[in-house]
Amino acid sequence: MMKVNLRSIWIGGLLAVSLAANPIRADIFPWLKGDSERQAQSTLPQKNGVPTLAPMLQGILPAVVNISASGRVVIQDNPLLNDPFFRYFFRDMPSVPRERRTQSVGSGVIVDGDKGYILTNHHVIKNADTIYVLLKDKRRLKAELVGSDPDTDIAVLKVKPDHLFSVPMGNSDQLAVGDFVVAIGNPFGLGQTVTSGIVSALGRTGLGIEGYENFIQTDASINPGNSGGALIDLHGDLVGINTAIVAPTGGNVGIGFAIPINMAREVMEQIVEHGEVKRGILGVQVQDLTRELVKAMAIDSTEGALIAGVVRGSAADQAGIQAGDVIVSLDGRKVKDSASLRNMVGLKRVGEKAKIGLIRDGERKTVTATIGKPDYQAGVENGEIPLLEGAQFAEIPRQHPLYGRLQGAMVAAVDPGSPAWNAGLREGDVILSVNRKRIQSAEQFLQIASQSPDRLLLRVQRGNMSLFLVLES
Repeated sequence: MMKVNLRSIWIGGLLAVSLAANPIRADIFPWLKGDSERQAQSTLPQKNGVPTLAPMLQGILPAVVNISASGRVVIQDNPLLNDPFFRYFFRDMPSVPRERRTQSVGSGVIVDGDKGYILTNHHVIKNADTIYVLLKDKRRLKAELVGSDPDTDIAVLKVKPDHLFSVPMGNSDQLAVGDFVVAIGNPFGLGQTVTSGIVSALGRTGLGIEGYENFIQTDASINPGNSGGALIDLHGDLVGINTAIVAPTGGNVGIGFAIPINMAREVMEQIVEHGEVKRGILGVQVQDLTRELVKAMAIDSTEGALIAGVVRGSAADQAGIQAGDVIVSLDGRKVKDSASLRNMVGLKRVGEKAKIGLIRDGERKTVTATIGKPDYQAGVENGEIPLLEGAQFAEIPRQHPLYGRLQGAMVAAVDPGSPAWNAGLREGDVILSVNRKRIQSAEQFLQIASQSPDRLLLRVQRGNMSLFLVLES
């Protein structure tokens, strides 16, 4: 579900579309005329002397589809209903259906018309057993779910490739704040709708929306039903998949988020090849650099991911990475903070090699790590988090009764008498949130927990019971 705000400027009774780049503005504002005016005339077509995006959109709109998905979800029984004593006195109580139907509406983008592949959001098709797409020409096609990845909120559908239009995928790494973009989707079930705005920010993280976050923020109006829709640049290239909004008042406030197409493309390639994302791990606990840390460690960089701990036997351990190292690059791409490192590693496949640039004791080094397979049996140690001392954490394994029903971090082991044990954590617990932030993986849990060394508020699922635990130093 998404929303974003659009700005338009009325001049002389005409709507001067704010999508136009500087050359276009020169055509609108007389004091900007000159060489840029001649460039504008070759950049965007004119209609009655006013810039227009209509010709570009004519080739894009047929590739943006409406998606309707329906399915069933199991309703968790109230424990009282299974109590013989309770049932004896309330035996005439009508039985409650154990499952209910779900219905969701969203948007999608055809990215490969020859093969019928469609990109959308995982949350649009979650729990769906029947999916249909509606094309602009009113054709209604049944879609097959190729696979999805909840951690990035990306899903890939496939329909019969019968005279389909597709949107070319651009390069989201080339986007800059201030670039003009167009959002296309199906808000409120009204049908295809086009809104415009600019790129407000890049690399947004820490929103708690997804496991791997690197959002494009835009003020192009995105509303409920736009999820999975297209974010297009002025060249007509797909640069993002609309995903979420910030709506404190329940309405559009001009803050919307899209998944960069480079991230979506990486996920899609794995889903098409394997049916799922085979995500590897580096095996480190990381935190962001602060001014105090930079000064104390005599580091000549204010950007990077500080290694707080290394899992024994992991890819990082085998590559010689140590606690206290600061990772500043991965495969030649700059690592700005812990979130950017997590995103980069999260898109790596098991067995891939990663060239890692780091700073150790003021010296720059380069090491090569082979991305490892997650070892759910061994768990993940808590590194430098005293409140969690004595506990190990892991992803929820397939054999766990809550696998597929909840997302979080499982307590793999707890040493009796340790701080984690005394705080109430027990083996098999599933931690759903920390400090009121939902989590989707053990790595994300440890990353957030490391930012609050003195106090942690955990929401824990233990069997059929939920509870809160407060850990304080």
